[in-house]
Amino acid sequence: MSILIDENTKVIVQGITGRDGSFHTEMMLQYGTKVIGGVTPKKGGQEIHGFPVFNTVEEAKEATGANCSCIFVPARFCTVALREAADSGIALIVCITEGIPVLEMIENYHYVREKGARLVGPNCPGLISPGKSKVGILPGHIHKPGSIGVISRSGTLTYEVVYNLTLSGMGQSTCIGIGGDPIIGTSFVELLEMFEEDTGTDAVVIIGEIGGEDEEQAAEFIRASIKKPVVVFISGRTAPPGKRMGHAGAIISEGRGTAEAKVKAFNEAGVRVADRPDQMPQMLKDIMK
Repeated sequence: MSILIDENTKVIVQGITGRDGSFHTEMMLQYGTKVIGGVTPKKGGQEIHGFPVFNTVEEAKEATGANCSCIFVPARFCTVALREAADSGIALIVCITEGIPVLEMIENYHYVREKGARLVGPNCPGLISPGKSKVGILPGHIHKPGSIGVISRSGTLTYEVVYNLTLSGMGQSTCIGIGGDPIIGTSFVELLEMFEEDTGTDAVVIIGEIGGEDEEQAAEFIRASIKKPVVVFISGRTAPPGKRMGHAGAIISEGRGTAEAKVKAFNEAGVRVADRPDQMPQMLKDIMK
């Protein structure tokens, strides 16, 4: 099985006529994702990649029955795009866009939740259930169907870990890039709970990084509620305090959010933490024997 998306997920793309939206829509289609329409204001009635472009998400949902939206809208328009998707009853919103102001995202987070939608991102690569569907920009060819769930704050490290898992013969149930911003739609804890309940997932990989306390919260949740094997990698162990390292959320502030604190939290929860991403497949094999 998988979580969040599968072969029945119907996807529309907001910003489909832009460069990135058009390119990655084609990549999703080639992977087998059921992309069934797109949205670009004032460009309704056009066609792209063989399906219609609509002026609004509401029009697209009514015409196609879409239950997922992938957003490639520029940051200055993204709040409107997120809220439009939520208002239209889209169940899963995947926001690839980077650079949305933090104060806007705080309000967007609560707005989307109040509408009953699930948001993945922003500033994320999206997610993939190998062999079934991918929504976003993840490279489909490195993934393999299997039973390992992957949750990551880092896009590039996701690809490295997944590639090593695949080379080791360990396929994935679903891989999710949750995003590297300070405010994101879906947390490690929420996804861990989903993977724990998913009968098609036997173990979980977590890829964390400096900044925030999401990893510490995940460690506590694992200790209290997760029975499936979990292995972890935390990037940024050599990062200097007070400096952003890549993602907007990857910053150590007032001694909080350090890699050392995150590693300690997982160790105290009985979770094995890898020193390098390429160690994770063997660690999984050792604890799944």
